[in-house]
Amino acid sequence: MKKIRIGVAGLGFIGPIHIEALRRIPDLEVVSVHHHNDAVQRKAEQLGVAKYYQDYDTFLSSDALDCVHICTPNFLHFEMAQKALAQGLHVVCEKPLATKISEAEELVALAKSKNRVNAVHFNVRYYPLIRQMKTMREKGELGTIHTVLGSYFQDWLFYETDYNWRLEPEKSGESRAVADIGSHLLDLLEYITGLQITEVMANFNTVHKTRKRPLVPVETYSGKLLKPEDYADVPIATEDTAHVLLRFANGHTGSVTVSQVAAGRKNRLALEISASKLSLAWESEKPNELWIGKRDEANDVLFRDPSLFHTEASQIASYPGGHNEGFADTSKQLFKEVYEAIRTGRPQPEWKFPDFTAGLRELVLAEAIIASDKQQAWVNVS
Repeated sequence: MKKIRIGVAGLGFIGPIHIEALRRIPDLEVVSVHHHNDAVQRKAEQLGVAKYYQDYDTFLSSDALDCVHICTPNFLHFEMAQKALAQGLHVVCEKPLATKISEAEELVALAKSKNRVNAVHFNVRYYPLIRQMKTMREKGELGTIHTVLGSYFQDWLFYETDYNWRLEPEKSGESRAVADIGSHLLDLLEYITGLQITEVMANFNTVHKTRKRPLVPVETYSGKLLKPEDYADVPIATEDTAHVLLRFANGHTGSVTVSQVAAGRKNRLALEISASKLSLAWESEKPNELWIGKRDEANDVLFRDPSLFHTEASQIASYPGGHNEGFADTSKQLFKEVYEAIRTGRPQPEWKFPDFTAGLRELVLAEAIIASDKQQAWVNVS
């Protein structure tokens, strides 16, 4: 079978994760990489990729690529995805799909007109227990959902000396914590519950009004320590934390809290869904356990075991019970579905993975949340 030829653009934190996941799927070949500076050769050699390019246009037109993965800073996503689609390539893009709703709408339309497979990397959907929760809801096992709670806490920006391009609105967009990690959480809540968020009430807080920007490059999660003279003080305009009240289409409510300054929380997404028949709770730092709450009998804990899952969930579990699956496996499972669609020509209505419309949806939610914080009022999600 002919291998599908893939190029990966952006070799910071997430790009190498894409490459590792792609290499675990048969009949795929990462043939080239792109990175914005002269570190591209070193990074390509470390990743064992023979072809590398600093110029994006050359990267796209070389090596007969079938699909491009865009893993660059947010502000580059729109133009890079636009160019790839224009050349007839399939596209997998990191979230957010763009920094403006109009740009995301243009990408949705362009991908449709070019009849290209398109996906946004909402990989958290691909923990098997997340799909188990969604399937339980679809089969009526939860009953009517009435309360949804979620949080996403990290500590990688805990100190004022922690710095990254995501702190710069011209690169990341007007929102940071909500757009960066809240987008995963909000996507999950709508995905699992099947309910659309119709109104939001938000309050942002910037804990570090000023941060010390390194005068030398520091990559995400590198933990590199610098000297005092290596920093410059810069004002911060985006939120470190956010609290958001939610109203859903069924008239019931929920809330989410996100923070990138929560000491000790490395990457903890947690959610709890209360419904008329039972409750469910799950967290990403213990991804192989699902708590099932009951009123009149003992609560249950369902451990990740495909033999105990609904068929829909067992399809994205590669290993038997007791053999844990985690963060690295989520990208693999998402990409398996994307490339099955590329290889078979499966039509868009049959796609299970998050496509560009999911990316557009998160921008619509983020814009409403930003507007709510500014107005300090409930805002309708258009």
